[in-house]
Amino acid sequence: MANHASALKRNRQNKKKYDRNKGYRTLVKTATKKVMEEVEEKNRENAEKELKKAEKTISKAASKGVIHKQTASRKISGLAKQVHQLSA
Repeated sequence: MANHASALKRNRQNKKKYDRNKGYRTLVKTATKKVMEEVEEKNRENAEKELKKAEKTISKAASKGVIHKQTASRKISGLAKQVHQLSA
């Protein structure tokens, strides 16, 4: 365990950051699952609506630094690919 004041403060800061980021990661996972559920049901209209919501959530998480920009781009791209395959 940390003994110095600076290390104790760093631990407090890390806990706050972890809790805040955990919420964003949960939102990203939930949004992704909603899109995939609509894709599995082959409901294109709802899938596109959910994709739009998921894209916003994922982009916001990336802008906050919770996930890397390229990771966000990859997730959005993969979801979009799944949704657009419904029309084919």
